[in-house]
Amino acid sequence: MENKWEYDYSSLYTSGGGTPPQEPSVQPAFTPAPDQPPVQDMKPAKKKRGIARRILTGALALVVAAGVGFGGGWAGYMTASQVAGADSSSSGVVLGGSHSTVEPAGDSGASALSKVDVSSLVEPSVVVITTEQVVMSGGFFGQYVESGAGSGVVMTQDGYIITNNHVVEGASSIKVTLYDGTEYTATLVGADSQTDIAVIKVEAEGLVPAVLGDSDTLAVGQEVLAVGNPLGTLGGTVTNGIVSALNRSINVEGQTMTLIQHSAQVSPGNSGGGLFNMNGELVGIVNAKSGDSEAEGIGFAIPVNTAKEVAQELISNGYVTGRPALGVSVISGDTAMQYFGTSGVYIVEVVEGGGAANAGLQYGDRIVSMDGTLVETTDELTDALSAYSAGDTVELQVARKGQLFTVQVTLGEKSAG
Repeated sequence: MENKWEYDYSSLYTSGGGTPPQEPSVQPAFTPAPDQPPVQDMKPAKKKRGIARRILTGALALVVAAGVGFGGGWAGYMTASQVAGADSSSSGVVLGGSHSTVEPAGDSGASALSKVDVSSLVEPSVVVITTEQVVMSGGFFGQYVESGAGSGVVMTQDGYIITNNHVVEGASSIKVTLYDGTEYTATLVGADSQTDIAVIKVEAEGLVPAVLGDSDTLAVGQEVLAVGNPLGTLGGTVTNGIVSALNRSINVEGQTMTLIQHSAQVSPGNSGGGLFNMNGELVGIVNAKSGDSEAEGIGFAIPVNTAKEVAQELISNGYVTGRPALGVSVISGDTAMQYFGTSGVYIVEVVEGGGAANAGLQYGDRIVSMDGTLVETTDELTDALSAYSAGDTVELQVARKGQLFTVQVTLGEKSAG
């Protein structure tokens, strides 16, 4: 049975005059020759949707970017152990605060705190995030503004806030509202589509950072609270549930992720909010729920250990270092059938100076396997690649003009973007 994991909720909240125009397709990284297929980079396409709040004429719009909605997008497959070089002191920014008024009860599931206690402790650390973006339209009005809403968690007293990449992706403006109603304009520090983590920054002092727990010590059945901004209008909402499963491996839009499954009710706008244990410690960042109409109480959160590592990398470097890159763009599926006549993973662009170029790979080569693992789609190639780090050498079996051969490719490092 196909999994239905719901990320984009914007269609539930369409408002304003008329229907927003259809989203333009993602442009390829290069303009192919007439006999060449369009390029698909080695990462899944992102859904970019939002709510049309107001229509602008072409003359008024100065910023053009992709859409942002109530949780549109996707999360990645990296776990904390795969993030290289992250250190809590590497950027001089220490993430997380401390509770001075309670005695921690440990992560065994026992707790001296009630739901009221935990809610009171964590309320100042969870924020409302709203975004706007001007989007090009081929219709009569020329352009329109998409608005989105989500949640975030304060990580430092001086304004670093963690959220989901899909909450702020492509936004031309980001607003943050604290629990007491104070509003700030935020800037994007860095975002990582593979883990669905982003860090934004507001110019403020004296914020209340969340206390970071240890997601590795969570137990199935342990009680948790989800705090966020459901429906984009109900900031500070608290729902309770339990940890339903750990290390849940699911596939969302071609991406394999390892997440915490929980039963706390989450709704559109909860994305980027916090999942807390009963010590008031942040153990996860809410990022998805089941989209199946017959499913109830199936939510997911990024483990805080992963989120912390990625956030530190984004603050330190602007991107997550150490990720591998083959140095190619590939296509598969129906597009490959159309241009090459057979299914499989075909190279349509080779990055000059990259590992694939140095190994002699060319346009039109079909990648059959990586270190003995067969790959038939770009998603399978991406999953296989995720087991390696920059600097590793992999053996690719490649088909060219009916002949099979093997090459050794030294992986480069994937940069920001």
